[in-house]
Amino acid sequence: MRYAIPMALLASPALAATTQDKAFFSLSNTDFIVLLAFIVFVAFLVYMNVPSQLMGMLDKRANGIRSELDEARKLREEAQAVLASYERKSREAEEQAQRIVANARRDAEEAAEQAKVDLRASVERRIKGAEDRIASAEASAVKAVRDRAIQVAVAAASEVIGEQMDGGRRDQLIDQSIDTVSAKLH
Repeated sequence: MRYAIPMALLASPALAATTQDKAFFSLSNTDFIVLLAFIVFVAFLVYMNVPSQLMGMLDKRANGIRSELDEARKLREEAQAVLASYERKSREAEEQAQRIVANARRDAEEAAEQAKVDLRASVERRIKGAEDRIASAEASAVKAVRDRAIQVAVAAASEVIGEQMDGGRRDQLIDQSIDTVSAKLH
């Protein structure tokens, strides 16, 4: 900065006369003076190492941007990995819930079938006894089967629902399970 003012004064057009009839390499030609001032200015910038400082600042900025891009890329890859893991776990949990519900339905159907078989055998034995005892025993057996089937269905459904569902959805699924078991028993 301390050299800039004397250089500007040296290259001042006031030092050169503006005459058109003089030679180009004359100190009285303003174009020549401006050319000399420009060359001195560029030489001064090179001497003060300004181009390498500018390049250093640009390289530093480029490296900073490159590192930010690398970090953003890593974060994106991590986010994709977490998303894939979550989706995989969600699919596995859904499949497990479906298996549990299917097993619960199958168990409830088997229990109902077994109860029906037991009920028929009991009814055949009691037919020989008395008509009123048959009706009483049948009602008792149906109630026991229904209670057991409901307990099994409710226990299985509450386990699945407890792990996978919110409160409103859980109550809806319990009601559906009870209705399904009741429909299959009648």
